[in-house]
Amino acid sequence: MAYRLGVDVGGTFTDLLLVHETSGKTWSAKVPSTPEDQSIGVVNGMMRVCEYAGIDPALIDHVMHGTTVATNTVLTSTGAKCGLVTTKGYRQVLQIARSFVPGGLGGWVIYNKSLPLAPLACTIEADERVSAKGEIVHALDEAKLRASLRDLKTKNIEALTVSLVNSFANDKHEKRIREIASEVLPGIPVSLSSEVVPEMQEYERTVTTVANSYVRPRVARYVRNLKSKLSIRGEDVKLHILRSDGGLASATSSEEFPVNLLMSGPAGGVTGAVWVALQSGFRNLLTADVGGTSTDVALIQNGEPRLRRETTVGDVTVRASSVDIRTVGAGGGSIAHVPELTKALRVGPQSAGADPGPAAYNRGGTEPTMTDASIVLGYLPEGQKLGGDMVLDRELAGTAVQKVADALKLSRKDAALGIYNIVNENMVGALRLVSVEQGYDPRDYALIAFGGAGPLHANALSRLLGSWPSIIPPGPGVLCALGDVTTAVRDERARTFVRKFSETSAREIVKILRELASEASESLEREGVSKREIRTSWQVDLRYHGQGLRLTVDTDIKDIEKRGLQAISEQFDAEHKRLFTFALQLEHEVVTLRASVQGKGISLKRTALAKGGPDPKAAAVGKQKVYMDGKDLTAVVYDRRKLRAGNKVKGPAIIIEMDSTSVVLPRHYGLVDKVGCILIYPDGYKKPAARKAKR
Repeated sequence: MAYRLGVDVGGTFTDLLLVHETSGKTWSAKVPSTPEDQSIGVVNGMMRVCEYAGIDPALIDHVMHGTTVATNTVLTSTGAKCGLVTTKGYRQVLQIARSFVPGGLGGWVIYNKSLPLAPLACTIEADERVSAKGEIVHALDEAKLRASLRDLKTKNIEALTVSLVNSFANDKHEKRIREIASEVLPGIPVSLSSEVVPEMQEYERTVTTVANSYVRPRVARYVRNLKSKLSIRGEDVKLHILRSDGGLASATSSEEFPVNLLMSGPAGGVTGAVWVALQSGFRNLLTADVGGTSTDVALIQNGEPRLRRETTVGDVTVRASSVDIRTVGAGGGSIAHVPELTKALRVGPQSAGADPGPAAYNRGGTEPTMTDASIVLGYLPEGQKLGGDMVLDRELAGTAVQKVADALKLSRKDAALGIYNIVNENMVGALRLVSVEQGYDPRDYALIAFGGAGPLHANALSRLLGSWPSIIPPGPGVLCALGDVTTAVRDERARTFVRKFSETSAREIVKILRELASEASESLEREGVSKREIRTSWQVDLRYHGQGLRLTVDTDIKDIEKRGLQAISEQFDAEHKRLFTFALQLEHEVVTLRASVQGKGISLKRTALAKGGPDPKAAAVGKQKVYMDGKDLTAVVYDRRKLRAGNKVKGPAIIIEMDSTSVVLPRHYGLVDKVGCILIYPDGYKKPAARKAKR
């Protein structure tokens, strides 16, 4: 017998899902995260879930892991001291950047530009030059380079980046610099821009490769550390890390190209949400992954998550494919406070995290958090244990929330409701970024909420957005781990190919796309993926000739062969109209061609839930005083394990389970479907006709 383990490490909890590869049976566990060394929490959780399943950890042969190590390294500015080698004359490429100042017309007044990840003092120049066509205009001066590298050695750098002008067209000089650096700077990891992101635009390519170097030593140490701990408990454990685009990368690839992991953790939730929602027949979704520290949101169109070619973490934006996820500092651990100057309630982005955590955890935290407010409101019933074994201290929660109540001169319950409402509005703001602001009407999408705190807010979020139903998946607290375990190995290859349509042909485009697909497929085959299981998709970056902006469109080789370049231009024009309301009568220009390949994930079957009638009284376990919409009400508490398909849970109601708690508001109901999802609708709901978002 063999088992697969999906692991998702969050800021507060580490979630695990163990799957028997043959039967598809699953076991889940939730343990506190260990920020000082995430691998400790992973191993603790693995032992816990194996105990639940009654198996030896040695039976686990495959671990799929979503991690925030790379993300946190950037956010906390704790990465490596990076050296940078540029072409002569381009030493200040990171300082000049794109001369973009955020914040509107007056943004320059208050904008504090962050320091580059590779300081100017650790940047040297290589005397060389390659043309845009890949011709060597000026050969590399190796003697000067060696002298510069020796000087750089005295700066005690921990990682080195090489990013030369036009190296995407010819990588000969970059590779030679790596050879020389290995002699002068032995033991220092070297990242080449021609390998990390072989595309045009010097700044984007450089900042992306520097970010790769910045997080590389820390990610490599973590991956090696985790592999070591896993090998002690089982032989031949294969470790894969979730990429930002929702696919899996090998441990080796993760160590070499960690810039592809910056959105690793949140991507697992989107993958899991898609898998679950498809089981219930929903293909268009808004996702809300609410954890202890933040909320991650995304939009799913026709069963596929939207991808973007840039990944942003903090104020660092790199060119790496990722699921289009937006993050807001609103979660169960978000701290509520009332500034003395404004006397206006604020919640987040500061979080109590896992240590000390909310006041109710009784670990030393005293500040009021969203979790404490939920306890005061009655949304976390008496006797319920968080994560299955953590007892919540209600008196401490009430004392913490009272700070806000006193500052606002409100009752404790109204203060708690204010915290809850503000958190919901913060989440809605993020959801509008992926829907309304991109031309999508949220009323045309269902909303699936997960993470430990997601089901507490799902009903309220749908009410604010008009997105029905609210979908509460089975095991919402470990859905990210489900996404990790059900996804597959993925890789991609790209090539800059700047040509106007009049300068190229469909045949030439197809030829390059097939070459890229072949190169990417070889990497999957080395991971043991059979050719028969590899699925390929193609993308083209386009723009109007003379335009700086470029958009990525999905394409199909057969369609290009059938209809020519028109197959690409029509998609580009449609996307341009959706985003900007117009298309231009200008010639189209190809910028970059890309092929993405993905293997086949595990075939996990969701067991159908036993059928029951509309009345859910068999699952009722008690009643709870709650405060909803400014009123004291009595909610029926249900045990989710006892709910059956067809049950209709009328609000106000609280539905409890090991890893989460769901809230059904008054004048709403939750319908349990055949696979165990709870679909929440307002009373008397009728599905409206499809609409187009107004701009």
